[in-house]
Amino acid sequence: MFLEPKRIYRLNKQEVADNGEALPLDVCFVLREGTDVTLITWGAMTHETMQAAEQLSKEGISAEVIDVATIKPLDVQTILNSVAKTGRCVIVHEAVRTAGMGAEIAAEIAERGLLNLLAPVQRVAGYDTVMPLYKLENDYMPSTERITAAVKNTMEMA
Repeated sequence: MFLEPKRIYRLNKQEVADNGEALPLDVCFVLREGTDVTLITWGAMTHETMQAAEQLSKEGISAEVIDVATIKPLDVQTILNSVAKTGRCVIVHEAVRTAGMGAEIAAEIAERGLLNLLAPVQRVAGYDTVMPLYKLENDYMPSTERITAAVKNTMEMA
């Protein structure tokens, strides 16, 4: 199943290189290298997460951004390698916080990479309520501000 969030249609348009080769479906993509914190995201939240990483870099925080791209199969090794490098992790997704894919990724990190963490994994997600209609959508979705606040919070721990 392929999910295509209509919200990203309203974002700035850009050219996409097409060399005829398909991208792999079983790997995460490192969109930005970093050393202080790992930001894990996918889908439409990639836009806000990249904005947050850019803003954080101006404040001296180096964020590595991982685009999960495919949740089944999940490339846990790329995630674990990044968390081992940075020691901190913030997971960003637009679904509800409770029982979301972010919780599954956090559980994988806890089971297989707990000793690499310098602080607890943080999740920035939608609220545990019904997704509102378009006019209130931006109040529901994780914002750049919420993401940067979570990163700053995890940076202050341990």
